[in-house]
Amino acid sequence: MTERAPLSRKLSAIAESATLKVDAKAKALKAEGKPVVSYAAGEPDFATPQFIVDAAAAALADPASYRYTPAPGLPALREAIAAKTLRDSGLEVSPAQVIVTNGGKQSVYQAFQAVVNPGDEVLLPAPYWTTYPEAIRLADGTPVEVFAGADQDYKVTVEQLEAARTDRTTALVFVSPSNPTGSVYTAEETKVIGEWAVEHGIWIISDEIYQNLTYEGATATSIVAAVPEAANQTILVNGVAKTYAMTGWRVGWMVGPADAMKIAGNLQSHLSSNVNNVAQKAAIAALNGPQDEASEMREAFDRRRRLIVAELSKIEGMRVPNPLGAFYVYPDVQGLLGRTWGGVTPTTSLELADLILEQAEVAVVPGEAFGPSGYIRMSYALGDDALLEGVQRLQRLFA
Repeated sequence: MTERAPLSRKLSAIAESATLKVDAKAKALKAEGKPVVSYAAGEPDFATPQFIVDAAAAALADPASYRYTPAPGLPALREAIAAKTLRDSGLEVSPAQVIVTNGGKQSVYQAFQAVVNPGDEVLLPAPYWTTYPEAIRLADGTPVEVFAGADQDYKVTVEQLEAARTDRTTALVFVSPSNPTGSVYTAEETKVIGEWAVEHGIWIISDEIYQNLTYEGATATSIVAAVPEAANQTILVNGVAKTYAMTGWRVGWMVGPADAMKIAGNLQSHLSSNVNNVAQKAAIAALNGPQDEASEMREAFDRRRRLIVAELSKIEGMRVPNPLGAFYVYPDVQGLLGRTWGGVTPTTSLELADLILEQAEVAVVPGEAFGPSGYIRMSYALGDDALLEGVQRLQRLFA
């Protein structure tokens, strides 16, 4: 009997999402009755605003929601996204330049599929969201990490990007505010990077999913607003998940030049067709409706941000840059490594995260998921009481 043909080598090389893996482990421990506090998932703990849920309920009563609709998205939603893009990113686009996707992840995947050819290199500032390098590899590209540490507030410079550029460089990933660090590039920093990309004809994949979550007067300047001529070589990816507490609704989108959106739309027509119609109609309500509750959630994130930064900064050996966006804090924990805690001497942030889960029953994501070791990511998108309890456990562990 002939041996079965092998599985896909490409997919076999793809790693599981580290953030989802840690979150699943934390939830499993909770299910066993253990009092785990998890900072793993980037998921708001708030309920989706009721007016959005009501719009979904109305959509359920409409038989039109039960049918196929255009693969790139409902026309009304694409119009709402175009209006938001002008309002928040400073870019005027037609609805035809918008594709609605099954969450932001699908838009990231399709963006790389649209602009990366086999052997192309994609500059990937690190620390990075764990999905980016895998999505680049799925497009047969090569991620080229460009690391910026806590001393740079985790923001890369043009000089670093230029040093990493080769004749195979085809795209740059730009994320502000950042997952996992919460860092926000200034308008001038954004402008300089955008001008550099235009000079060298490099595509920009700009993830703006956290653009409405900034603090202390910081503004998430879109790279296409900072450098309007970059619009012809930029794909913006975004979604309703973070701003409106709609992670489970799975509605994201991509916006870009018409030719890029055409081929990305062709891909989606075979990959998934249209996004769930009920969720799309909920997203229309989110974008076009009152923004009061979104603002209230942002204010709560800001309060938690200030609390977690202040309390983590009390831990000797932990360096905590002040994040001005998203809902993550990304401490440099190199000062805790090589020291013995509860009989264990961790030498990597992966080992440190295991120790923290074992001895403090606190789940954090190690820096290895986002780039170099020596860091941990903690999401403060969880309840105030749980947030403080978890940090106090860390204070006791590392006292």
